[in-house]
Amino acid sequence: MSPVHPLDEAATARAVIDGNGSLIRWSEGAHRLLGYAAEEVEGRPAVDLLAPAGDAPPLGSTGDRWNGVLALRHRDGRVLPVWLLAHRLEEGGDWLLLTPLDGRAPRTVDDPLVRAALAQAPCAMAVYDERLRLYGINDAMSEVIGLPEDRIRGLRVSEIGDRRAGEQLEREMAAVLASGRGRDVETYARSGGEERAHHWLARIAPLTDTHGRVLGVCVAAHDFTEQYRARKRLQLVNEASVRIGTTLDVTRTAQELADVCVPALADFVSVDLLDPPENGGEYRVEPPTAPIMLRRAAHRSLREGIPVVEPGDVDVYPASSPQADSLIAGRPLVVPNAAGTLQEWLSWDGLRGKRVQEHGIHATMSVPVRARGRTLGVAVLSRFRRPEPFTADDVLLAEEVTARAAVCIDNARRFSRERQTALALQRSLLPQSLPRTAALEAASRYLPAARAGVGGDWFDVIPLSGMRVAMVVGDVIGNGIQASATMGRLRTAVRTLADIDLAPDELLTHLDDLVVRLSTEAGSEGTTGEVGATCVYAVYDPVSRRCTLASAGHPPPLVLPPGGPPRQIDVPPGPALGLGGLPFESVELDLPEGTVLALYTDGLLESRERDADTGLRLFCRALEESSPSLEGVAHAILQALLPAGGAPDDVALLLARTHGLASSDVATWDIPADPALVAPIRKQVADQLEVWDLTVATFTAELVVSELVTNAIRYGEPPIRLRLIHDAETLICEVSDSSHTAPHLRRAKTFDEGGRGLLLVAQLTQRWGSRHTPEGKTIWAELSLVGEE
Repeated sequence: MSPVHPLDEAATARAVIDGNGSLIRWSEGAHRLLGYAAEEVEGRPAVDLLAPAGDAPPLGSTGDRWNGVLALRHRDGRVLPVWLLAHRLEEGGDWLLLTPLDGRAPRTVDDPLVRAALAQAPCAMAVYDERLRLYGINDAMSEVIGLPEDRIRGLRVSEIGDRRAGEQLEREMAAVLASGRGRDVETYARSGGEERAHHWLARIAPLTDTHGRVLGVCVAAHDFTEQYRARKRLQLVNEASVRIGTTLDVTRTAQELADVCVPALADFVSVDLLDPPENGGEYRVEPPTAPIMLRRAAHRSLREGIPVVEPGDVDVYPASSPQADSLIAGRPLVVPNAAGTLQEWLSWDGLRGKRVQEHGIHATMSVPVRARGRTLGVAVLSRFRRPEPFTADDVLLAEEVTARAAVCIDNARRFSRERQTALALQRSLLPQSLPRTAALEAASRYLPAARAGVGGDWFDVIPLSGMRVAMVVGDVIGNGIQASATMGRLRTAVRTLADIDLAPDELLTHLDDLVVRLSTEAGSEGTTGEVGATCVYAVYDPVSRRCTLASAGHPPPLVLPPGGPPRQIDVPPGPALGLGGLPFESVELDLPEGTVLALYTDGLLESRERDADTGLRLFCRALEESSPSLEGVAHAILQALLPAGGAPDDVALLLARTHGLASSDVATWDIPADPALVAPIRKQVADQLEVWDLTVATFTAELVVSELVTNAIRYGEPPIRLRLIHDAETLICEVSDSSHTAPHLRRAKTFDEGGRGLLLVAQLTQRWGSRHTPEGKTIWAELSLVGEE
């Protein structure tokens, strides 16, 4: 005998006898009623429990039901009059015997007025006594239950119909009986012989006498299946609006669609999408033609082993498939019997046919995924656990949910396309490789945000005159193509300003003016646009081994000296670019050879999981404990600071290890302001080049030095100084004087005696230029030593 609910055992004694009248099951309730344990009575004739001279119930000749009062013998010898209800479990088979533990028969409704009121009530009603046994029902309730009153009178709710629903309702009835306060209960049970269960609202009210004593409960049942289903549909639509489209990721959005529909609407859901058009074009407006190639974006199932195609795989769907038929028709299609109606497709695809048969898939619905008039793919919903087919309401619901998901998928694809465009623009505007210089070796990293749009982070390494090198890292406010374009303009401006050898603080001042103008241009109708940026700019001189830095609201760089701990450089923060009118300050520090300088954007340290101080400590630890290679250092820093799913913001990182030029590679002379001394100076230059084993460049160097020194003596102001610097690839000639007047290249006329000096220098050298210094100016020229013999 199956286990019973504790409430049932507390009120009912049960026994089962076979067709021969022998006891084959004996419950704990029967043990408490008559005192016999199961092992004492099971297998014995049931008539042995009758009192002497008692009559046996006429079970064999009364059909399938009998009830009445019998005199039974208790184990201690007492005779108990017991009301007994007997049901035949199956035709010609066993009988189930039920009786209250106190043996009393249930009350009956004898009052004609009460009986008439019950019978004529417009809703299904039932009355239960103080023991929660059925007292009476009306015809409407009898139709709901599917059994006549005489077959169920005296039973508990859990003994009638669906046991689980009955147990829930019985607990609520017991609470009403104990408290005397009514309550409403929603339950789910089948009505009569219907296969599909209904949702019921049971309104339970206490029944009291004139003294207020609770004598029983009345249950009125209202079928609100349609209202319940409508409410569930609204809940599903609301859930879809909340759960679908949480990210701008196509695959994730498709998975959210499948997750929302299972198990609320189907037992298995697959989402297959058309591949995006080539070259970033739009999807076609007209319906596709079969066969159709679709890529599985997501699926979900209540049972393992159903999917044939895994996410990311491409499959071909012929004209007989629900996917192709639905896309060609441009509307949802419902297949009531997948194994029969789709026989042509399933016979063509043997593996699918086998899965459909194994799992008992009996209903399939395919819904096109369409947004903004274009077809993106198709969602297929199948049922194998739920027995009911898809209804018209299910189709409308699937259309609504899929339409919401389609807009999110289209938005995600548009975002992905824009993000790829912005990322391509961003990478094209960033350095493709870092220049090799004698002043330092460098390594860099740029990582776009994992989910947000591409930002405007940038970095650069710019060779300057005199073997010096400029390093810059910046961050444009905002993201997307506009931020990338602004970044490109600022990087170009920095390179242009760096070419005229401005000091870091002066360069940031000019860059700030540019951002202010960009903000004005980005605004409309007199308003100012939201263009802004932060930036840090540093210049390193390998001859003096000094570095000058200035910051515009940017995180301060880190420095790791040889043999020392890493630390932040105390750079005056300065205002962010775009505020306008505020000064910038620079700081100068010595960097021993082998010092590592780390410039970065704030996306490297920002995280929801930790504060900025913790991020800075992790940064310093990774910088100090990583490999000697700068590439290894950059990799270790990103591994230590960035989460596995990617950075929440753009990240730019620039690492530089400084080198110094030996004093033997630099030669300096103070030049008297006498034109007659130019020839001896040329001789000294030739001797120095011979010492450096650079005699192949002597002729050109003599001409360049002669022109530059002569111009300084003629047009400049003392003191005048000549400096030669060389490495393996370049020879640099520099002439400095105290005048702030910069030279200009001009084209001399036929009969002019002068004006050809700088033109000659420009023709003989790789590049030349001038830079202002606190003491005046410096004219410089670079001679390439590569290929010289």
